Amino acid sequence: MTYYQPEPAYTHGSQPKVGILLANLGTPEAPTAQALRPYLKQFLMDRRVVEIPRLIWWCILHGIILVIRPKKSAEKYASIWHKDGSPLMVYAVQQKKLLQGYLSQKINSPFAVELGMTYGNPSMQNAIESLKAQGCDRILVFPLYPQYAASSTAAALDAVWRVLLKMRNVPAIRTIKHYHDHPLYIQALASHIQTYWKQHGKPEKLVMSFHGVPKFHLLKGDPYHCECHKTARLLAEALGLSKAQYEVAFQSRFGRQEWLQPYLANTLDALGKQQLKRIDVVCPGFSSDCLETLEEIAMEGKHLFQSVGGGDYHYIPALNSEAVWIEAMRDIALEHLQGWVSNDFNQMQAETETQASKQRALAMGAEK
Repeated sequence: MTYYQPEPAYTHGSQPKVGILLANLGTPEAPTAQALRPYLKQFLMDRRVVEIPRLIWWCILHGIILVIRPKKSAEKYASIWHKDGSPLMVYAVQQKKLLQGYLSQKINSPFAVELGMTYGNPSMQNAIESLKAQGCDRILVFPLYPQYAASSTAAALDAVWRVLLKMRNVPAIRTIKHYHDHPLYIQALASHIQTYWKQHGKPEKLVMSFHGVPKFHLLKGDPYHCECHKTARLLAEALGLSKAQYEVAFQSRFGRQEWLQPYLANTLDALGKQQLKRIDVVCPGFSSDCLETLEEIAMEGKHLFQSVGGGDYHYIPALNSEAVWIEAMRDIALEHLQGWVSNDFNQMQAETETQASKQRALAMGAEK
């Protein structure tokens, strides 16, 4: 049995394509305990996600978490599940299709866009194999995480590298590390929030909440904490907010160790006790709405804020498939595709060179 995966058939004269791989976290295939168990196992066994000695963690995971958590998580997923599936997957598919269309307006050379998940399906392996089958010999990996974190961006890249390790003919790879301070991303966020405020009015306070990670990640050199604060500062400036008009917090704490602070729960409790008439919460670390934003932030956060005396609570949806975000995605991708994609003149020249190469190969005995 060979170690390497079989390569797709090659035909001389086929012009190579550029592939764009949109990478995201992943999702269970159904809001059931049965579907959650393998998904959680794959997710929580990733060393990037949980940095606990393997034997100790294996016992905790299999003896406690995978026994109790799937049923509870399934109930939460069921509360936000779309008729077409998981919200994250629904929006990811929309982003893929829209980005393909938006890029086709700017790129004249052959390209393809695929979606790959770090955990679950469609897997990174399926996505990369699909791109190679379509003739892509260069791939831009676009993790849909604005801020770099070892537990998110690096985990997605790990999944890519694991696939490449078993490929005989490895494609050229470029990666986008982050876009937390990219002007187009900040502009997209600001435009999205301003549109929401035009429709619903403005709050007394805007809370920008980011996914939390253990504090030791920061102390060991992970830039995530700093990048979150930079995103928040730039977004506040774009919105014209003073320091008194917004808060930065971190959500989704797990376990007993210290995580990045301030914790969102503590922030909402304090703001609620101040009896503010209205706050808005936005999550600038998410390109798509998912369980975390729709259940933990939109539902649990609202209950916590209002249960201690707070007034109106608005969760501002993620950018999802908004046109302003797809345009930003397109232009960020194009910046990293320089030299790989062609205009009309270059495309004609490339086709001529490809046909000449085919004739030379046939003359040397190639079958096709």
